[in-house]
Amino acid sequence: MADNNHSYFQHPYFVLTGIPGLEQKYYWMAFPLGAIYVIALFGNGVIISTIKSESSLHIPMYYFLCMLALADMGLALCTLPSMLGIFWFNHKSIAFDACLVQMYFIHTFSAIESGVLVAMALDRVVAIWDPLRYGTILTNGVVCRTGTVILTRAVCVVFPVPFLIKRLPFYRSNILSHSFCLHQDVMRLACASTRVNSLYGLIAVVFTKGSDSLSILLSYVFILRTVMAIASGEGRLKALNTCVSHICAVLIFYVPLIGVSVIHRFGKHLSPLTHALMANAYLLVPPVLNPIVYTVKTKEIRKKIIQIFVQSKITAEG
Repeated sequence: MADNNHSYFQHPYFVLTGIPGLEQKYYWMAFPLGAIYVIALFGNGVIISTIKSESSLHIPMYYFLCMLALADMGLALCTLPSMLGIFWFNHKSIAFDACLVQMYFIHTFSAIESGVLVAMALDRVVAIWDPLRYGTILTNGVVCRTGTVILTRAVCVVFPVPFLIKRLPFYRSNILSHSFCLHQDVMRLACASTRVNSLYGLIAVVFTKGSDSLSILLSYVFILRTVMAIASGEGRLKALNTCVSHICAVLIFYVPLIGVSVIHRFGKHLSPLTHALMANAYLLVPPVLNPIVYTVKTKEIRKKIIQIFVQSKITAEG
């Protein structure tokens, strides 16, 4: 009888967790956290505006970089309200439906970023394998269709996830492990079988992150074979140098992702602090580091940032 009474019960809200054991230092952590979000939003915004304004960057490589920056900004904006709410205002509750919305957008933007990294890998394959036909193979139409496919795949694959969570009853704990809502974290609080959720989550991860990581790996196997066929050492070095930024972006995205996935499945004995730090790294590291990597490697973006600082200094002095 009790089970029937609770079969459709859901908490009106979840309680988010900041960083366990450091609650007394949240006030001091708010400033570096705010700086992280400023760097992420400002850096990716500069990349987008630079690519838009510089006609020399109107090529597929930088169009894909613009998509990556948009995905990073989306990830940052998804977590910003709940993270700043905890660390700045000590506001830890999030409404049930708001949690599902945040979960949907976090996983959607993550899938978009993964797809964009595949597109960037294929871009490098074409640029190194057949540089003379690069512009005729990767036309603006191909780039637009690729972006549409990446967006559609992410939206459709993640779309069922909130509804699969919505059907579950929650009448025991409502305390989440992180400062934002992730599917695995919310699912573990359910008071019913989550076999369907787990199975669909696994299928979604394999279809997106799994197939994407395999595609990137195969792309670089092909790139290495093509580069090794280049006669001169200088030519090989020049070809590989064009891939450095993308390799960094792949590592920045996939290393924290693999870490948080392994911890969720096999690290139940680890401390809550470890879970929290890995989840934060998974969502905060790519939006912060990707702009830094591409700024270092792209002269036009460096010039744009210098111009912004010079103009702001002149304005402040005036």
